[in-house]
Amino acid sequence: MSKLTYYIKEIVNLYGPAFLLRNRARKLLGSARQRADWEEIADRVSYYNQLNADATLPDVVMHEHHGHYYIFLDTLKHYHYSTFHSAYYFDLMSVARYFGKSHKVGYVPGDVYFTPSFPALVKSRLLHQDHTNSVLLKLDKYRHFQFVKDTKPFQEKRDQAIFRGKIRLSRQRRQFMELYFGSRVCDCGIVETLKEHPEWTTPRKSIAEHLDYKYIMCLEGNDVATNLKWVMSSNSIAVMPRPTCETWYMEGRLIPDYHYIALKDDLSDLEERMQYYSSHQEEAQQIIDHAHAFVDQFRDEEREQLISLLVMERYLQLTNPLSEEK
Repeated sequence: MSKLTYYIKEIVNLYGPAFLLRNRARKLLGSARQRADWEEIADRVSYYNQLNADATLPDVVMHEHHGHYYIFLDTLKHYHYSTFHSAYYFDLMSVARYFGKSHKVGYVPGDVYFTPSFPALVKSRLLHQDHTNSVLLKLDKYRHFQFVKDTKPFQEKRDQAIFRGKIRLSRQRRQFMELYFGSRVCDCGIVETLKEHPEWTTPRKSIAEHLDYKYIMCLEGNDVATNLKWVMSSNSIAVMPRPTCETWYMEGRLIPDYHYIALKDDLSDLEERMQYYSSHQEEAQQIIDHAHAFVDQFRDEEREQLISLLVMERYLQLTNPLSEEK
């Protein structure tokens, strides 16, 4: 789906008759527990929304811009297309529109690398601290949830790693470039101009060009590694340290050396890990197969929508116990 098609679809859905949206939500939610995969669905809903029964929203209103993210605490009718990046508006409303705009929500769109002080809907949350207030929704999904059809077997790919990206706020990416720029281990470069390291600037490579390599670096940027989803759907292997953030993709459930090749936090063992899997290609193929199985749970769009509705329903029930639909 092209980006234009995506936006047209979202605009059409957004301005559909409210009663039709409510009816569809009731139908989906009402039949959810009769599904054969209900236990899997309920497990994901509980994973994304870990709020307790005592969850409450502050009795204040907030509209604050902070560069890479925005803090919104107000009723949905006051969140507009122009408030923050449009993708976050459409992705929120693709779920919230089923419940009406009278509800108050905490919403922190953007690259979130902290835990909000109140229950908030977010794209990403930290893995190394209590993140109960961070309720995950599938946000910025056009950019993050792209999968590929890779026809080239792992054995036929170039025996090298590749990295292309921006440094942004990422110490991990900067550290990686300091270690491996110009090495035979990795074809790596930055697709922006840096004053202190202009030599790192390298032309972009398409996803198709990335798929020529056995190993693709998935390094966290402002929050998660954006490319991880499509890499795990390919016949190449994602290579990265253990993630520190997670999104709707549930990076916290990925198993090192089962779904991806795990590196030390200091990134120093890349060559050693690559050499191992290049000489143990059956084990490499097992990682690819496990990665594909993990990706498959996100492919059913109707089920993804149902899980999103259940996450939102639980959020609103806990934080707006007395509100009514309007």
